[in-house]
Amino acid sequence: MKLLTYEVDGKERVGVLSRDEAWVCPISAAGMDYRTMKELIRECGPSELEMLNYISGKDPSEIKGAVPLADVRVLAPVPEPDQDVICLGINYLSHAKEAAKFEKEAFEKPEQAIYFAKRVNRAVDPEGGISAHRDLTSQLDYEAELAVIIKKDAFRISREQVRDYVFGYTVLNDVSAREVQTGHKQWYFGKSLDGFTPMGPWILTADSVEFPPKLAIQSRVNGELRQDSNTELLIHGIEEVICELSSGMTLKSGTIIATGTPSGVGMGFDPPRFLVPGDVVECTIEGIGTLKNTVVE
Repeated sequence: MKLLTYEVDGKERVGVLSRDEAWVCPISAAGMDYRTMKELIRECGPSELEMLNYISGKDPSEIKGAVPLADVRVLAPVPEPDQDVICLGINYLSHAKEAAKFEKEAFEKPEQAIYFAKRVNRAVDPEGGISAHRDLTSQLDYEAELAVIIKKDAFRISREQVRDYVFGYTVLNDVSAREVQTGHKQWYFGKSLDGFTPMGPWILTADSVEFPPKLAIQSRVNGELRQDSNTELLIHGIEEVICELSSGMTLKSGTIIATGTPSGVGMGFDPPRFLVPGDVVECTIEGIGTLKNTVVE
């Protein structure tokens, strides 16, 4: 099942995508009045999710408020996260190797997971623009990532419990200003500029795929395939990461964890192939969907 945040008639709504992905059905059709995706994630119970799944399979003509997907503006599924996105650095072996070639000291393969935060005032919509910030960077880069969304507050949970705390998955492009990232000797500023977090196009609920998910992940720039891997190749997997983080901090409902990117990013080429205004970046994860964003001034 796929849940999304969308805009129609000037109003932001939460809905479920029909199984043929041609229609959007408002959650009000299932008797729910959650105003935001954050509320739905936090408060929606198993029986309500079952009802939404049922709605997604019905004939849209029988559902009040259903509209063609082509007639709505799809927004980032969680447009304004309550907290910074938690990110994993150097979490595919192939990316560790290419990153070390770019700058060995900054990107050497770690023995333990590298965690960092990414500030998101507002996530970029699936068709939105990536801000070039040319006054700050000439090394604008892309990173296709699987993002995990936490369903309920998690504190000191075991690996065996992790799957019960995962609400679903979405696609995230961890846009980066490389010289800002490496110049500050930490990654927060270079990863957190406005317009640096495209997300979406929707959330694939956790019960829709095996756990942990083994999904093809790709990126394309101007139609050229750049990244091509699978989420089963994570160095530090979802169970390890959530178990470790929750051992000392509470992961609140709605927390977003970006699990890292495979090889094929711009800095991995010789010479590097960074983004410029006008470039179109597509990040795709099997079973979820595609983010398609254009770099803008």
